[in-house]
Amino acid sequence: MIRFENLTKSFWVNGTRKVVIDNLDATLPTGKSLALLGRNGAGKSTLLQMIAGTMRPDHGQIVSDGTISWPVGFGGSFHRELTGAQNVRFIARIYGVDTTSLIQFVQDFAELGKHFHMPVRSYSSGMRSRLAFGTSMGIRFDTYLVDEVTAVGDAKFRRKSRAVFRERMKTSSAILVSHEMNQVRQFCDSGMVLEHGRISYFDDLDEAIALHQELMA
Repeated sequence: MIRFENLTKSFWVNGTRKVVIDNLDATLPTGKSLALLGRNGAGKSTLLQMIAGTMRPDHGQIVSDGTISWPVGFGGSFHRELTGAQNVRFIARIYGVDTTSLIQFVQDFAELGKHFHMPVRSYSSGMRSRLAFGTSMGIRFDTYLVDEVTAVGDAKFRRKSRAVFRERMKTSSAILVSHEMNQVRQFCDSGMVLEHGRISYFDDLDEAIALHQELMA
């Protein structure tokens, strides 16, 4: 269960306050893999970062009774001056998982080669995303936050990403942001649409997709 209580987030843009999450009250059900849909700039990535705790709301709070990953497609949580391996080791200690096992999993999965032992500041955005995805998939969470991550890399890597993500979904749930409706249908069983800072939730995924496509038209 993830519950939003009077959640608000805004940014100052060219001297004007832009509200992206507007006094949101909602409860997301347990055991559902949810598609988070909305137009570009609607605040989807912002909401994911607040759920993960990597961004603070202006006011309100998010309450959860399970473990939640960081946004998988978001590589900003890594220390730029540390190597990929050092970042993974640090994260393993924070989450209380076996350091050696997690480093081995990420090294094999992310396919970063010698860059795994180089500072993250030298990584491309795609490399950071692969490091983030591999690290999060190496830790068992109740809910995975996924922001377009399976689009990273070549076709072979995307297939591998989808396979490991599908395996995790057998025992966990997810909140998935994606512009690919085929991917949404593959991994999600319900959906929500973020528009003007508010969420419309649908048990029926097709209803959520229909509203999203209507708003995008």
